[in-house]
Amino acid sequence: MINPYEVALRQLNDAAEILDLELFFRKKLQHMERSLAVSIPIRMDDGSVEIFEGYRIQHSTVRGPGKGGIRYDENVNMDELKALAMWMTWKTALLKLPLGGAKGGICVNPKKLSQGELERLTRRFTVEILNVIGPDIDIPAPDVNTNSQTMAWMMDTYSMQKGRTIPGVVTGKPVEIGGSLGRDRATGMGLFYIIQKLVEKLNLNFNSMSIIVQGFGKVGTVIAEELEEVGCKVIGVSDSTIGLYREAGLNTQELIAFKKNGGSFVNYDNDSVQKIDNREILTKRCDILIPAAKENEITKENADQIDCKIILEGANGPTTPNADEILNAKNIIVVPDILANSGGVLVSYFEYIQDINAYFWDMDRINEELQKVLLKAFEEVYHLSQDKSISLRTAAYLIAVSETSKAIQLRGLYP
Repeated sequence: MINPYEVALRQLNDAAEILDLELFFRKKLQHMERSLAVSIPIRMDDGSVEIFEGYRIQHSTVRGPGKGGIRYDENVNMDELKALAMWMTWKTALLKLPLGGAKGGICVNPKKLSQGELERLTRRFTVEILNVIGPDIDIPAPDVNTNSQTMAWMMDTYSMQKGRTIPGVVTGKPVEIGGSLGRDRATGMGLFYIIQKLVEKLNLNFNSMSIIVQGFGKVGTVIAEELEEVGCKVIGVSDSTIGLYREAGLNTQELIAFKKNGGSFVNYDNDSVQKIDNREILTKRCDILIPAAKENEITKENADQIDCKIILEGANGPTTPNADEILNAKNIIVVPDILANSGGVLVSYFEYIQDINAYFWDMDRINEELQKVLLKAFEEVYHLSQDKSISLRTAAYLIAVSETSKAIQLRGLYP
């Protein structure tokens, strides 16, 4: 099994070699600043008490408070969260945001818990990590299997402990209690703005492009919908159970409605649609492949079977370094996760500064600022890639690691 933290370390070390980074900076960036594991006892609906394990990892706060999601998944572990925290450091540095990288989660299958149990779990977890989060310390957000309601519970619990309402402790909240417009679609919209600009650079035409999306969740549905609106043909999608494929094109709006009603693709009934394994869908021929599920989906075992022009990484860490080498040799352009899916953290940052200033933006300003910051980062990455004849991922890492190292150098070593 591929260890995501080892993947993240290799990506860092590859960039450090090219930059000829001083050994101290390498060592500093290879380690987490803080790793907290907590036990979370909660009373279940039947009166029994269960104990869950939770984590909050902070990779780097040298450029500002930590920023990163909270995920609820029974496979959550320290190494996964360390990798995700490190990737978040690179995202915020690449976008030049005054933030660092963090991540957290609880080892739990939330589908087995009632709403009341989820609330008690979230509130107790918040209390357990209370001293390592805050608007000036570390700002959690939604991630896998968490949402705006989860963040509302976290904000309320933190505020009750502090004796005043502190909306800036988390992002991804409901708009009614300090959330930002556009946050729920931000990652998918960011993917769209990035791929739109790349297609323009490559002199391609959306109207003739076929799309496959692995992971038809909060991110996958948005990017599929946006691409279809500009003329792309979505020919394959998948969820955690199975993939759906139709060379002539799928009915994306029907599938989005099906998922919103709680449907699982394994139960989707349409004679014209082929059901395939949700890993197999990665190897179907298309123009743009969007892995938007989880890490380590494209590996050296299946990279040679990938048949597309562009990979747009909607998930964090979906492609391993060994797979990258194979894809580069095949001249497949990979838009890396730390650039491609950074729209989510960007609008989270917008929410954070709106909360601090108690002044909220309209949707036009959100979209304008989102495009401006994302496309500025894209242009920097793209030009460095062209100038140095390196991949977009390598270019993105060189910029992000360099920015973070400069901050460490300027601040120095205390004491």
